[in-house]
Amino acid sequence: MPKKVDHHERRTLIADALMRVAAERGLEEVSLRHVATEAGVSSGMVQHYFRTKDEMMMFALEVVYENVQARIAADVDTLGDSPAPRELARALLIQLLPVDEPRMQEGRVALAFSAYAAVKPAIASGLREDTTQIREFLAQQIRLGQAAGTASSDVDPTKAATGLLALVEGLALHVIGEYYQPEVALSVFEAHLDQLFGPPPAS
Repeated sequence: MPKKVDHHERRTLIADALMRVAAERGLEEVSLRHVATEAGVSSGMVQHYFRTKDEMMMFALEVVYENVQARIAADVDTLGDSPAPRELARALLIQLLPVDEPRMQEGRVALAFSAYAAVKPAIASGLREDTTQIREFLAQQIRLGQAAGTASSDVDPTKAATGLLALVEGLALHVIGEYYQPEVALSVFEAHLDQLFGPPPAS
């Protein structure tokens, strides 16, 4: 009986290789040939699954999002049945900070994608939509915190969410650029959460 091929697994293998090439050498080095070599497959196999570089890039970005969402879900599962708004906001945003090697690699790729998207309207549209969804989620957590009396009542939720996301993205950029260490970015992030939501409850 012919062996059943898991096409999603193969596409993910190729996307993971693309991310390694992009993280280590930059998007300018991403090509069907380089990705095939990194993945240990033939160029023909890469072309079978992705007709263009843009298709390959879009799928790689989807893989990054899937990885991030899986980690967020795992973190939320540890928070109990009724996590506080601060905890939910933290569970999302901590995944955007490059505080370990997987997130550092994803951060480098995300930075490269942002530059790539500047001249690719289809990719830019997807990135804008994702950013809008994150901001809306954060704004909702701030509203819930305000209603519960655990978040600052002096802030506009949408503006505060925009600032919080911008802070995390800026911290991530500086860590990737090695302006300071991940623990510095983490401490600044936690301090900002404390200002917005109050300190976390004592263990």
